[in-house]
Amino acid sequence: MTDLLLCDDHTVFADALSTVLTQHGFTVRGVAATVSGAVAALRGLKPDLCLLDRTLADGDGIDALGELIKASTHTKILVLTADDNPDTVARALEAGAVGYLHKTGSVTALAQALRRALNGEVVVELPNRVSRSRSPEIGDAQRLAAHLTPRERQCLALLVEGASTVAMQRRMGISSTTVRTHIQALLTKLGVHSRLEAASFAVRNRLLVDPPHRATGT
Repeated sequence: MTDLLLCDDHTVFADALSTVLTQHGFTVRGVAATVSGAVAALRGLKPDLCLLDRTLADGDGIDALGELIKASTHTKILVLTADDNPDTVARALEAGAVGYLHKTGSVTALAQALRRALNGEVVVELPNRVSRSRSPEIGDAQRLAAHLTPRERQCLALLVEGASTVAMQRRMGISSTTVRTHIQALLTKLGVHSRLEAASFAVRNRLLVDPPHRATGT
C-alpha cells in the first residue's frame, strides 16, 4: 500500500477522491485544506505521495512547494488542479513538483499517474486544448521546434514524461549514445541547457511533440 496525503479545500471532492483512491490501492493518511495544514501533515506523516491543489484556503499551493518539499523530502508532490495554463505547469515543475494533473481526468488515469510518479517519472496530463491565439513567444518557440527531427521530437516527448536515458533507449530502440546525441541536438536547437528546461519549455509553449512510440533506425 502507498501512503498518500491529499491537500484540497473542497471537502466533498476530497472525501470522494479519498474513497476512490483507497479502492485503487492507496492509503490516504490525511486530508489538508490549507498550506499550513499540509506542511504539518507532511512533517508528521512523511507519506510517499502528496496530491496538492493549487488553490488552498490560505494560499497558492504552487507558491508553497518549496516549503512543502522541505517538510518531507521523501514525499513526491503532484499538483492536481483545474488550472491548465502551461505557464503554471512549468512553474510547478521548476519548483519541484514531480507531476501536474488536471481534475477533469479519470480516476484510473490518476491512479496510473501516481504509480508512474512513484517509479521516478515526471507526469504531466492535461486535457486536449482547443486552438487559441498564440503569443509571439509561443510563435517563436514553434519556429524553433520546427527544426527538430522526428527523432528529436520523440526525445522531447519522452523528456516531458520524465523518462531516463535508459528508458528512452528501450522505448525508441536505439543506443544510449544516440539518445544523448539527439538530446544534445534538441537542447541546442531550442536554446535551453538541461533536460528539465527542455521539458518545461515544451509544456510552457504548447509544443506539439510526436507520440513517443518505438521506431527503427537512428
